[in-house]
Amino acid sequence: MSAMTIRSLTPTEVVYDVGEAGARKGTTRVDKVFFSGVSAGCLLAFACGTVLSTNTAPAWQESAPGLIRTVGAVVFPYGLCMILLTGADLCTGSFMFTTVAVLQRRLSWSRMLLHWLVTFLGNLAGSLFVVAVIFGYGETFSAEPYRAEVVAFATRKQVSPGFAMIFLRGIGCNWLVCLACFLGMQGRDVASKVVGIWWPTFAFVSLGFDHVVANMTFIPMAMFLGAPNITVGLYVWKGIVPTLLGNVLGGGLFCGMYYWYMYALDTADLIRQRGETGKANGYSVDVEAGVNA
Repeated sequence: MSAMTIRSLTPTEVVYDVGEAGARKGTTRVDKVFFSGVSAGCLLAFACGTVLSTNTAPAWQESAPGLIRTVGAVVFPYGLCMILLTGADLCTGSFMFTTVAVLQRRLSWSRMLLHWLVTFLGNLAGSLFVVAVIFGYGETFSAEPYRAEVVAFATRKQVSPGFAMIFLRGIGCNWLVCLACFLGMQGRDVASKVVGIWWPTFAFVSLGFDHVVANMTFIPMAMFLGAPNITVGLYVWKGIVPTLLGNVLGGGLFCGMYYWYMYALDTADLIRQRGETGKANGYSVDVEAGVNA
């Protein structure tokens, strides 16, 4: 008897599922969205901690900084795998999911923006919890040379680059992160999902791009350890604002709107074939939305 073949989803099917997931996320109770965001923030913080620990290699930082950054990038994607496989909400992924749902008229704009806000706040709460309680009072990075690497890493991200530079890196980051979400949904088994998630995530970390939720660990951790030249104001202005704007564009425009546009007609046909008549938050699914919009 031949082994059963596991078929991957087509891009059209993935866009359909992305919109369905976005509508479901956008209409979930606010308290559940918040705690889901907290969970995602915590899980990503652990992966960020692994990157900081891996990057603590003074000799390599001097002689092969690109190589040690690549090694850190290889291990970081386990954070996004845990988030996606457990169904937790990362605001950066939501920028794609809910955008597609809105464009397919499965979700209202107001519900989308509310979901973004609540998820962002949950991510921040979870990240800061791990930074302060687990890493901070647990003194994970208090000893040298770990402390020096945490401070140097945050300084390279916040003090050296300009606002526009961080903004552009934010676009590249979430373009790749949402691609990881897209490819992760394309797989039908856990192994294929993990592979799909892993490599785009590896790419953004190896290139040094900026992820607004990852920065919720990297920068506050350095501040907790007394990093000079990094203040709350600087973090908000250069660690949150440009990164968040870039992430919104990277996920919402370069992934969400792009995939909706490319597969709108086929997705509308798929909705008809599946006989979808459900509603999201009182908004009827309009199968013509992708055709005429």
